[in-house]
Amino acid sequence: MTGRLDGHVAVVTGGGGGIGEAYCRRFVDEGAKVAVVDIGREQGSEVAESLGDDAVFVHCDISDETSVDACRDAVLETFGTVDCLVNNAALYGELDLGDQSVDYLRHVYDVNVIGQWLMCRAFAPTMVRKGRGRIVNIGSIAGYLPLGALAGPGDPEAWSLGNYAYQQTKFAVLGLTRQLAGELGKYGVTANTIAPGLVMTPATDKQVPGGFDQVFADMSASKRNSQAEDMCGPVVFLASDDSAMVNGQVICVDGGNVMPA
Repeated sequence: MTGRLDGHVAVVTGGGGGIGEAYCRRFVDEGAKVAVVDIGREQGSEVAESLGDDAVFVHCDISDETSVDACRDAVLETFGTVDCLVNNAALYGELDLGDQSVDYLRHVYDVNVIGQWLMCRAFAPTMVRKGRGRIVNIGSIAGYLPLGALAGPGDPEAWSLGNYAYQQTKFAVLGLTRQLAGELGKYGVTANTIAPGLVMTPATDKQVPGGFDQVFADMSASKRNSQAEDMCGPVVFLASDDSAMVNGQVICVDGGNVMPA
């Protein structure tokens, strides 16, 4: 690897598996120290232990502000600073697509949007004080695509409006990112969003019906779906000094499925 993150400290939420784990491993390969943040104690601890002295596990429920503040304190006590926050944790594999209640919609917002905001509120002040920092929020091309259209027409007599919980929250991440960029840019802190396409992880296996993975692959210019490792290069770039003038942007990493102007 290039070592382009030598001496940096990164915080990765949802680092205990899937894409988050891939981010943690790549950051360490690039020379960073990593806080593996996850609500799952066992899997988060296993990832951190496998990375040796370059990583520490921090338990956190990002939807709970007390837990987030404790996470911040633990990271700063261990590493003394933070250079990059990757807001990767979200309800995805655990989504209950059958729950269309308002209460569940609020719950998904609590994790997928408010959780990212809480983490930014906790860690951005350290970046502001040092005059440099990188925030990488993980969105999704689901914020752009009318995924319900893939299911085809249903029975009009049985139709009701869905809450589109995942899609709503992932589009909200884009707005959060732009506001963060406008607020923090003058302090040398950037905020950008990575919007992955369909990434083949165990969480995807839980949510994507059989055969739909090929539908998504056929829709993309690259004619394949992504692996977790495909997401790492763009995130490392946004975490590095090379991205100093990239701010408030959304980068779709989906093989050419969504191509926003």
